[in-house]
Amino acid sequence: MARLFGTDGVRGVANVYPMTAEMALELGRASAYVCKRHKKSGPHRIVIGKDTRVSGYMLETALTAGITSMGVDVLLVGPMPTPGIAFITQSMRADAGMVISASHNPYQDNGIKIFSREGFKLPDEEEDEIERLITSGEIKNIRPTADEIGKAHRIDDAMGRYIVFCKNTFPEEVSLDGMKVVLDCANGATYKVAPIIFWELGAEVTTIHCEPNGVNINDRCGSQHTQDLSAKVRELKADIGLAFDGDGDRLIAVDENGEEITGDHILTICAKTYKEQGKLKNNLVIATVMSNFGFGLALKDLGVEYGASKVGDRYVLEMMQKKGSVMGGEASGHIIFLAHHTTGDGIISALQLLAAMRSQGRKLSELATLMKMFPQKIINVDVARKPPLEELPDLQAAIKAAEAELGDKGRVLIRYSGTQSMCRVMVEGPSDDIVNRLTRSLADKVKACIG
Repeated sequence: MARLFGTDGVRGVANVYPMTAEMALELGRASAYVCKRHKKSGPHRIVIGKDTRVSGYMLETALTAGITSMGVDVLLVGPMPTPGIAFITQSMRADAGMVISASHNPYQDNGIKIFSREGFKLPDEEEDEIERLITSGEIKNIRPTADEIGKAHRIDDAMGRYIVFCKNTFPEEVSLDGMKVVLDCANGATYKVAPIIFWELGAEVTTIHCEPNGVNINDRCGSQHTQDLSAKVRELKADIGLAFDGDGDRLIAVDENGEEITGDHILTICAKTYKEQGKLKNNLVIATVMSNFGFGLALKDLGVEYGASKVGDRYVLEMMQKKGSVMGGEASGHIIFLAHHTTGDGIISALQLLAAMRSQGRKLSELATLMKMFPQKIINVDVARKPPLEELPDLQAAIKAAEAELGDKGRVLIRYSGTQSMCRVMVEGPSDDIVNRLTRSLADKVKACIG
């Protein structure tokens, strides 16, 4: 049996193994059992939230059945951004929080990710324990009865709690009065909370893709598809456009001219402001090996230190905690402001970016010039298997040849996705022509080697 947990929980096509109702029930049972073992005294409670996918109803019900069958109560909050679940879990002193979401994936996919009682992603060792209980069948023989069975409760004020939490991360002395903001909520989990937060802080808010129907989440919208957002910003002559992904933990921005601003740009802008305000602990920002070549150069110009982790927000967080950084993230817009939250939060990232704009007194297009993007191309190659890349000699030879051609004016990075059956081929270099040619050649080589 393939490993259940990837880099961001369990994920797959809804109603196909492992994202079936049966597996959700088992995950609920095993997670509840592990939570009870790690916290001896009661009451035992697990928060469940979800995004807007139609399959969320099925999985929510199954998870609830599994958790309550182990004598643990369930706190249901309904559609809520993933970072909102992390906050509610910690705020309500629950044993854990479980999110039903496949993040930026299309609606037919779904996933289950788990937060610890402290609001961090569940440690690997606890995921391993949950997986062992399921795959060994041990969990099937543990069955509380009678009054030891848990109950499910609906938490009606969860959205209000999270709204206040997000607003408290924005400087009290600053408002968004007079600022035109366009929000693309990806027909996902931010569709209720995001418009309220920015409106209450004084912005003139316009929303697009804010009417989820269960199947339109991430559908040509949100942080991965900013065309509609760019057009709306230009049409309204807005100051900024903010695009979230389906579960609300990513942010990609659009400047007043409709130009996309990546996570690398956002980190650069916020790093400058934090450094000037004395809030950039250890003068350090953590990103990943996928960050643009120009990102490191921009931080160097700002006099800011830079560390690169493996791809994945859990690895960014691990390095942030190890090295004592309060800011880190990915080019995809998954950004962690550790002084404010335990995980990436698109809304909080947007608030930090807007605070930086107000502090600097400059338009977003002007601030974006702090970082010069090197030409970069990424090709995602679908794969049926994931053999170690270092054991593919033809591919390694092709990589070495490409790196020799680029010299010190670019780089090659080829890695498997941690959440999907694909291999990502990335090349950065001095010109679009060189980058496009090398990326296509290497992608073809991956196909030839793996099939």
